[in-house]
Amino acid sequence: MPDNKLIGSWIRRFLMEYLVGERNLARNTQVSYRDTLTLLLPFVAKISRRSVDRLCILDITPDIVRAFLKHLEQDRGCSFSTRNQRLAAIHALAKFIGEHSPEHIAWCTEICMVPFKKTSKPSVSYLDKPEMDAILSAPDRKTVQGFRDHTLLLFLYNTGARADEAVRVVLTDLSLHGSLSVWIMGKGGKRRLCPLWPSTVNSLQAVVTGRNDGDPVFLNCRGQAITRFGIYSLVKRYVFKAAPQMPSLSTKQVSPHTIRHTTAVHLLRAGVDINTIRAWLGHVSLDTTNIYAEVDLEMKAKALAHCEIEPDVNAKHWNKQPDVMSFLKSL
Repeated sequence: MPDNKLIGSWIRRFLMEYLVGERNLARNTQVSYRDTLTLLLPFVAKISRRSVDRLCILDITPDIVRAFLKHLEQDRGCSFSTRNQRLAAIHALAKFIGEHSPEHIAWCTEICMVPFKKTSKPSVSYLDKPEMDAILSAPDRKTVQGFRDHTLLLFLYNTGARADEAVRVVLTDLSLHGSLSVWIMGKGGKRRLCPLWPSTVNSLQAVVTGRNDGDPVFLNCRGQAITRFGIYSLVKRYVFKAAPQMPSLSTKQVSPHTIRHTTAVHLLRAGVDINTIRAWLGHVSLDTTNIYAEVDLEMKAKALAHCEIEPDVNAKHWNKQPDVMSFLKSL
């Protein structure tokens, strides 16, 4: 059997050459594609009754892909969005093989014809200002860890940074004198400069005192670089702590990304233009940022509805009133 028919060699090229070398996709995207194939290959091997190492490209048929997607939904309890994310990775692999192996173009076409499922547009979850203030007040700033946690929460709110972006910030990215800003490494290796509030700068200065230039800004309790899972856990912990004083927090699913949405909505309410918010958050397309404008318009529409004047049910229609012409001539 020619090596180019075995799926294993193509997967190695796809993950190492294409995702990293050619596309330079974010690490999280690479991990997502890898995890998809880690789930797919044993599933195909079980149906085909082959070992994973002996699987051929043509063993991955459209019917098997559909069965795999059904398995994700029914057996693993995945949502439609997760199902579509896995399918996108399979489509990407098929296109890569089709581009480099003309004899597999027909197979690539068939795999790519497996459709995505239509999903509802997710609503943007954000916090009102009192809710965000309650979370920021939850850490005990009299302790070292509490002060660090408050600084991290304030940094997320100030910058709108994603959790994995905050993890990668090192001391040399900070400018705590003069410009008061931070360089943030976003998706696709794109860097953006984000301004810092004086309160954020003061907290950061206290946290990073005595550190070396290349050190991560945010460390965990063991003195190691905090992970995005650590940030997620930290946010959850302080939301739970703040909930008794702010009961509305108990009705919301709050994550680090919720704070990112909150930053965008609050900037918009403060009158910051949409292009500045796009650059602030590191969005490639303005369409992504426009979802916050839609949220703001929806809030204004609801507020306007409360101010709407109730119609006078006792008022007579103008054309049913007598002597209209006499009235007009009297003006």
